Amino acid sequence: MEKFKAYRVFEENGKGKGRLVEMTLDELDPGEVVIKGAYSSVNFKDALSGTGAGKIVRRYPCVGGIDCSGTVAASSDSRFKAGDAVICTSYDMAMSHDGGYAGMVRVPADWVVPLPPSLTLFDAMAIGTAGYTSALAIHLLEHNGMAPGNGKVVVNGATGGCASLAIDMLAQLGYSVTAITGKTTEHDYLKRIGASEVLGREVLTAATRPLEKALWAAAFDSVGGEQLAALTRTMQPHGVIASFGNAGGIELHTTVLPFILRGVSLIGVDSAYTPMEIRRKVWQRLAADLRPRHLKDIAQTVTLDQLPEVFEKMLKQQSRGRIVVRTGQS
Repeated sequence: MEKFKAYRVFEENGKGKGRLVEMTLDELDPGEVVIKGAYSSVNFKDALSGTGAGKIVRRYPCVGGIDCSGTVAASSDSRFKAGDAVICTSYDMAMSHDGGYAGMVRVPADWVVPLPPSLTLFDAMAIGTAGYTSALAIHLLEHNGMAPGNGKVVVNGATGGCASLAIDMLAQLGYSVTAITGKTTEHDYLKRIGASEVLGREVLTAATRPLEKALWAAAFDSVGGEQLAALTRTMQPHGVIASFGNAGGIELHTTVLPFILRGVSLIGVDSAYTPMEIRRKVWQRLAADLRPRHLKDIAQTVTLDQLPEVFEKMLKQQSRGRIVVRTGQS
């Protein structure tokens, strides 16, 4: 049986540890759709699981990578046929089911999304779970009143994958975007992808009163912790916040005053188990009005054997934008 390369996470001394191995198809978890992998990507969750820095993997060994794009090699489900270009992101990928860091991927048919015709397999992974999460956040906030004419939109943790893509998408929709980052060397990059202004973290660390000056009509936060709490205090009346990350901690200490005196809404964004109807709709928007314009600036490409170095940089907050992983021939 033909062998392929895979980045597989094993349990060593009670922690996860990833390494490059060779596998065969019969070693993969079951599923109705077999995909010849082209690309995957690196998300914060991937870095946590691949290094053992976080308890992400639920059973060992498990192929890493929560994202995958490629072409169908075989399918027992009538919705897909050999040669179809497809995407698979999130669900239980790389947690309790083998993921996308492999030359061949096998998944349940209910997890698979047809690749929109205007996107390439590379584009899909430059977007990946991060871009899908940002697009879903935009979709949810629009349904809760976010509109370009309401005022400034702030994106916190701006150089991360989700945040970078959110800036790109929001700017092309006509929003005035303020980027917040602690990386002073990345201001030019953030303005290049669409930020109207770039501020340091001090704008949030200084916001300690229950209610501060109302600054933002909407906010996108990938940090959590004290910075998310500060955002609640600085929202305009009826402002909306999308929360989709915890790089700054999982605790949230604030008061009810932003919610009962300004009508602020805090909306959680769960991209892992989105109903398929909404998932397909968001991917269609990612191929149309939300298609990022600056993927070449935002994304870089690596190979499977470079993953350990990439993971370490991401955990040390030394990475920028999106990292696409070449897993096969596109």
